[in-house]
Amino acid sequence: MSPAGPENRHTGRPDIVTLDSRIVYRNRWIRVLEDKIRRRDGSEGIYGVVEKANFVAVAAVQDGFIHLVEQYRYPVQERFWELPQGAWDHAPDTDPEILARGELREETGLEADSMVDAGELCLAYGICTHRFHVFLATNLRQGEASPEIEEQDLVTHAFPLTRVEQMICGGIIKDAVTVSALGLLKLKGLI
Repeated sequence: MSPAGPENRHTGRPDIVTLDSRIVYRNRWIRVLEDKIRRRDGSEGIYGVVEKANFVAVAAVQDGFIHLVEQYRYPVQERFWELPQGAWDHAPDTDPEILARGELREETGLEADSMVDAGELCLAYGICTHRFHVFLATNLRQGEASPEIEEQDLVTHAFPLTRVEQMICGGIIKDAVTVSALGLLKLKGLI
């Protein structure tokens, strides 16, 4: 983390300067920082920042159907349908397309002849560094899934795209990554 953030395009000065940063928690997947900062007006404060490897979300679409996965999400104690998504914590600098192909194969067993990077979004930039690339996977072939141990309860199913839109509007799909990724793909005319 740099001591001064990028210059504000309106003022030419950094919006916030980091005075100190300390790790308050760390595990294999995340680091939580507490940063002491100074704002443009000279006032000081703190930011809690979650550092987590960037990830991908993959919309695997064929013949009007999209493949979703359902799994138990421990922090909210519920199962949810969502796009295949993930990161490789052991290789955080992996090319996003390679990661997308790997996550799709791991979670669904699907291989894609075509993989289009629709863009990058930020998950929750008010509290974390987590960004993700949205991919559209097409021309699919079914192979063998190989979920990680954390995904042993994972279920995969192909839904008509119209049904997925109904699931979003009806509150069945609540995953912000899935909703924003599908919105981006739709706005770009890719689905």
